Amino acid sequence: MAEGIWATWYDLAQGVTSEARQQFLDWTHEVYCPYLRAQPGYTWVAHYRHTGGGPQMEKVKTTAVGRTQDAIGSGNDYLLLVGGLSAHNFFKPSIKDAVLPEGFDARLSQRTGLRTAVFTVEASVNGPAPREHGPGTGPGPAIQMGSFRMRTPEEEFDLGRWYAQYRLPFMAQLTGCIATRKLAGVAGWAKHSVLYEFTSLEARLKHFEEPHEALALDRTRWESQVIAGTVHAPGSPFIGERIWPPLE
Repeated sequence: MAEGIWATWYDLAQGVTSEARQQFLDWTHEVYCPYLRAQPGYTWVAHYRHTGGGPQMEKVKTTAVGRTQDAIGSGNDYLLLVGGLSAHNFFKPSIKDAVLPEGFDARLSQRTGLRTAVFTVEASVNGPAPREHGPGTGPGPAIQMGSFRMRTPEEEFDLGRWYAQYRLPFMAQLTGCIATRKLAGVAGWAKHSVLYEFTSLEARLKHFEEPHEALALDRTRWESQVIAGTVHAPGSPFIGERIWPPLE
């Protein structure tokens, strides 16, 4: 399992034609993703399209979590994830300074609302669902990825205790869960992130959102108390399906 993850959230310009959007995605999947995968120390690449969750998640996102007012990119239509042997692999050279092949900058400039971050894996658990292609592959067909900070230093300790004692052990037993990774921010706005992998969006909705994530709306629950201390990036948590590598 990769120890570093580089995440990039983005949109494509409003009003872009469906043909231009498909051309960009084709280039991303046929040229850019394989290029990234070939870089030294990079272990996998996965590209996701935002789908959103069910009605319970929408309530959580609008009523239970805080939102940053910082001027950071608000893109959320797509999420590109790259795994590395270490978070430091994304700084040798730095992803901000890398010299890309001719034509790459023009293509990548089509992205809007860009927000990027580098994380290191703080802790992880495997769920009961098997990974489709074994160790070393990217995340599963469906994901939920939150990116956030806490309001106070004291709430950092509550968050760590909650993940260690409750959330990660729970996810290790959850039907439809492939794996869960708690991430710590290395570079970028988010200090914390969590990447949940599911066998499908349907499994996530049935086994995770409807019976469990909805508990964040109950003010008497531990989930609600911890989540109330979070300040999320725009659109967080991202919920989506993998579009590269293609699902089989």
